[in-house]
Amino acid sequence: MHTVIRSATKEVLLGHDQKFCIIGERINPTGRRIFQEQLRAGDLSAIERDVAAQVAGGAMILDINMGVPLTDEPDLLGRAITLVQSITDLPICIDSSVVEALEVGLAAYKGRALVNSITAEDDRMAAILPLVKKYDAAVIALPNDHDEIPMEPEKRLALVDKIVRVATTEYGIPLADIVIDPLAMPIGADPKVGRSFFETVYAIRERYGINMTCGAGNNSFGMPGRDELGASFLPMAMAAGLTSAIMDARSPRMVSAVKAADVVMGNDEWGMAWIGDYRSKMAAIKAAAEVVAAR
Repeated sequence: MHTVIRSATKEVLLGHDQKFCIIGERINPTGRRIFQEQLRAGDLSAIERDVAAQVAGGAMILDINMGVPLTDEPDLLGRAITLVQSITDLPICIDSSVVEALEVGLAAYKGRALVNSITAEDDRMAAILPLVKKYDAAVIALPNDHDEIPMEPEKRLALVDKIVRVATTEYGIPLADIVIDPLAMPIGADPKVGRSFFETVYAIRERYGINMTCGAGNNSFGMPGRDELGASFLPMAMAAGLTSAIMDARSPRMVSAVKAADVVMGNDEWGMAWIGDYRSKMAAIKAAAEVVAAR
């Protein structure tokens, strides 16, 4: 089952038979004080640098979040999307908790977006799913509600059932356009959450065969050596059924781990992409050595 996300000129497929989709997370002001100050002042130049770094790192889709307090988030999100589309052809994941901002972003976007996100809460689905339908987008859905973020795979799966039922029967959203985020949680807070996450991913794949994503950094939050933990977590999640992740595309360790897992799982046919990347790296190393030797 393929989820189709595209810009005006480039299409990306999420699927269990496709290469793992790296969704670059960097265009997000959360925890970035200087970036927030720049955005409040109307300075979007840091976005251009973030786009360049993520494209160079291997991002296939770019997540854009403009949730800055004391700003006009709808206007800021619309301008950011227009800017990003002027400098890259990568498709976009429009990330906001503000319904008005999502609509402005969807209206500004040229292509078929991924919306981040809804939950199993009735009011959130009622507010956002009509926009998803109106703009022919796909949507990320999290299995939590007003009562809790459930830890048990069975409870999460029950909320996935609710999301799928409501989205498909009440709003006419195709099953392929629902991307579930099975809720990666910090292992530093509870050592059981990693296993629970993998069990949830496997159960969703077995029941629905739909695509899944997560915030990859959530798993290692608060721990040292986060890139190393992410490089272990992601291939294990891929084997369970995860097909994409919102992650730091600037991390060579995590990106390489994902690409290696694609080879092992047969999604990089004959390892051609892996071999091409390896040859490019060796050529770059050789060229750098020649420049040093010539000095």
